[in-house]
Amino acid sequence: MKRLLLLTALLAMTATMNAAKLKIDRIEPTDWYVGLKNPQVQLMVYGKDIASVNSVTTDYPGVRVDSIVRLDSPNYLLVYMNLRDAQPGTMTLKFDKQKVAYQLKARAMKGEEREGFDISDVLYLLMPDRFASGRADNDQIKGMNTYVNDRTKPSLRHGGDMEGIRQHLDYFCDLGVTALWFTPVLENNSPDTDNGFSTYHGYATTDYYRVDPRFGSNEEYCQLIRDAHDKGLKVVMDMIFNHCGFEHPWVKDMPTKDWFNTPEWLSEDQQSGRDPMTGFTANSDGSAPKESKYLQTSYKLTPVMDPYASEVDMRETVEGWFVPSMPDLNQKNPHLMRYLIQNSIWWIETAGIDGIRMDTYPYAYAEPMAQWMKELDNEYPNFNTVGETWVTEPAYTAAWQKDSKLSENNSYLKTVMDFSFFDKLNQAKNEETDAWWNGLNRLYNSFVYDYLYPNPSSVLAFIENHDTDRFLGNGRDTLMLKQALALLLTVRRIPQLYYGTEVLMGGTKEVTDGNVRCDFPGGFPGDQHNCFTKEGRSRAENSMFTWLSRLLHWRQGNETIIRGYQTQFIPYNGIYVITRRWHRNTVMTILNGTTKPATFDVKRYAEVIGNVKRAKDILTGHFVDLSKNVEMKSRQSFVLEFTEE
Repeated sequence: MKRLLLLTALLAMTATMNAAKLKIDRIEPTDWYVGLKNPQVQLMVYGKDIASVNSVTTDYPGVRVDSIVRLDSPNYLLVYMNLRDAQPGTMTLKFDKQKVAYQLKARAMKGEEREGFDISDVLYLLMPDRFASGRADNDQIKGMNTYVNDRTKPSLRHGGDMEGIRQHLDYFCDLGVTALWFTPVLENNSPDTDNGFSTYHGYATTDYYRVDPRFGSNEEYCQLIRDAHDKGLKVVMDMIFNHCGFEHPWVKDMPTKDWFNTPEWLSEDQQSGRDPMTGFTANSDGSAPKESKYLQTSYKLTPVMDPYASEVDMRETVEGWFVPSMPDLNQKNPHLMRYLIQNSIWWIETAGIDGIRMDTYPYAYAEPMAQWMKELDNEYPNFNTVGETWVTEPAYTAAWQKDSKLSENNSYLKTVMDFSFFDKLNQAKNEETDAWWNGLNRLYNSFVYDYLYPNPSSVLAFIENHDTDRFLGNGRDTLMLKQALALLLTVRRIPQLYYGTEVLMGGTKEVTDGNVRCDFPGGFPGDQHNCFTKEGRSRAENSMFTWLSRLLHWRQGNETIIRGYQTQFIPYNGIYVITRRWHRNTVMTILNGTTKPATFDVKRYAEVIGNVKRAKDILTGHFVDLSKNVEMKSRQSFVLEFTEE
């Protein structure tokens, strides 16, 4: 009996000592919301030996602790709770005897009330680091890994931030876009590399619940979105579920052995006390050298849909690391996937974002990603997510869209990116439109496959983005640029523009990606050239801005463009015609795809024109006589609007 009492006393003393030593570093999500259709929430608790706790309890009304999960690392603990009957307030969680306050919040609105972007919008893609700086005190943040702000180096940070964007919201309204897509804004605490690269682009997340302090705080991001909403602008958040940054705490201390894909070399180096990144240096393009010990992705996405794909090809696509500094996450781990799903919900509820752009979509496992999309659609049926699906064949892209009959498994992904449009247009700009395949025939032959899409109106098209050469390259062929934009903004697609196109920004990736991500003129202290104002722009820049702005404002709320059905004509005598019709209204986009004068044969398009004698050209404000053939100049464009008589 004495031995039993002694043993009990020792156990109690040990428990008391462990409780005294217990230190919780953080809990993610940092807070949560009541009233969601899925009442369960996963708390990821960080702290040395946190897994040694015996129990996690709460007496908060309506909250039930369903389970606690101990992972391979003792420094993480997962707590699954049910909040079905809970009300907003601050609850107390007890980890053994240690108490921790955790806030449950009320939602700003029901999930059904949140409306995402759609074909009525025009997205404007910008890179926060390169757009504008509104503050100088966040250029150097203490405690961050070594980095340099140097605007003379295209691959280092330049100092743009949230406040800089906020100060120029009126610019977007003047231009006429309706939604802003920022490249990732979350913390990327990766040091600059010896070869002059940094994570200014944002695609190597090291904290999923914190805006990078060099861009601003979480509150500044939320305030920016509120201010954007006040001006009628939506905001799309760029997310990455495929990989994280190498400096994420998960890399140094993996929660489970399968948290990452191909982690065996990580484990081996960690056990020996070596830095897993030591021993090799990335190539100048960020890829891993052949002698590295981890699996490099092939960057080929076709195996995911290839019915004949080999195992090695499939593995390299979905399990290979994007670059050495971006470890590949294993979405098949259900605890990791729950973490990622919750993170997207948290940002929707906390910041009020109007959409998500998911980076490198096919690189992640399809089934868990479909689970995410299905849950998001259930909670937010009017929300929208666009996935980056970088293959230039329509059949591949269409297979990824929600309810596609081309895939055995439903992705539930509402919007996909039209890389075929991008690819064909960028070939056509350097060609003459002939009687068969070249020039604008490429666009015609891409649109003919729209029958593959369950919803062509929910396909995002673009002529350039942050990962491609700019459409203008190193030149200023505004005639072809206007053709591209006229087509982009009138076809059955959700259009996306890239910042600076409206003021003739160019550049190629030949030396570095940074050369297509240059600073917006006038966005930074000391800029002598200011493209935010009419007075600061050159004559050519003002001409392009005015032309595009007129087209964008005309497009806003235009039912013919938003709802109209589409008809296209095979390019004839070098002229490509595509029309949109809604009730008695018609919009007719006419492009001379040659560098020579061409004749628009009115009779050939009688099924659309009918008895209409003249139409207004939206691009110039002038009227065009349709009672006779129309002579077109080299690369000339018309966007004609008329009503049936």
